[in-house]
Amino acid sequence: MVSRNKILSSEQLGLVVKAARMYHEQKLSQAEIAERLHVSQSRVSRWLSDAIRQGIVRTIVIAPPGTESDLEEAVAAKFDLQTVVIADPGTDDEASVIRALGTAAAGYLEVTLTGANRVGLSSWSSTLLATVDAMAPRNTQSAEIVVQVIGGVGNPTAQVRATHLADRLASVTKTTPRFLPAPGIVSSQEGRDALLADPFVAEVAAEWDRLDTLLVGIGSIEPSPLLRDSGNSLGEADLSNLARAGAVGDVCLRFFDERGVLIQSDLNDRVLGISPEQILSIDRRIGVAGGSRKYTAIKAAVEGNWVNVLITDKKTALKLESEKAPTRRFTEEHHEQRTVFLP
Repeated sequence: MVSRNKILSSEQLGLVVKAARMYHEQKLSQAEIAERLHVSQSRVSRWLSDAIRQGIVRTIVIAPPGTESDLEEAVAAKFDLQTVVIADPGTDDEASVIRALGTAAAGYLEVTLTGANRVGLSSWSSTLLATVDAMAPRNTQSAEIVVQVIGGVGNPTAQVRATHLADRLASVTKTTPRFLPAPGIVSSQEGRDALLADPFVAEVAAEWDRLDTLLVGIGSIEPSPLLRDSGNSLGEADLSNLARAGAVGDVCLRFFDERGVLIQSDLNDRVLGISPEQILSIDRRIGVAGGSRKYTAIKAAVEGNWVNVLITDKKTALKLESEKAPTRRFTEEHHEQRTVFLP
């Protein structure tokens, strides 16, 4: 039996408010809310009951202090996102932003992952490391499988961190991890194809078409301090070519310009990981990123449809909300039509 005095976290309160708004103000059914938020209908019912117990729902929906529901909904509407979750680190310090994002993402995953989710996980991100470390172990299985979707990036330390990410997420969701013990970038397409032909690697890669959830960081063209210290595997020539072609960021080493359009180069043929087409076909694509250094990349990622759930910091969200709405949403077909080629 649930206590009437149950204390909810700020992340849980935010989702309770979101569900209450959808039900009481937008007149959505519990089934429609469950589909939009990727949770069970019974969980939506509990949230609506929590909203009443907490005094959130009276004659109108009252958002408790510490939640940013109005801003979340405004950013989601502007960029046609499924969900936006905002963390407020209270400072611009990058380490504080990463910790706040990790806590917010952990809270979101803890209440939205169900036992049936097939989760893909990128191999390298400071925010994802913070996320999995902030997650509390579950008493019941909350994911069917966790699959690494790109090889480790950089030196052997990066491989260890990539394995830690998948292993930790699988552990807290009480499921099976599928590791990809291979580099994220190789020297040639032939080398990549040879690795993909390996039966073990091929078995992992086959899972990428069956994912319904993808958890990724959003990279900027400038490597993060963590990635640089680990041995960034992109050389100066690659970075220079990408910057000259207008690249501003990446998801799973698929680089895009300021509008989110894929930049085509031989680099795409050397990446050992999930393809752009596979990324865009996944129903829920969760991007966890924030901070001023990554703003241009974050805006491009949401405008280009690389992610459709965004977990970010308040300052980034306010800046996104002030932007002019995109005139066109990019689908997989649009990406193919507008791919930017390197000179």
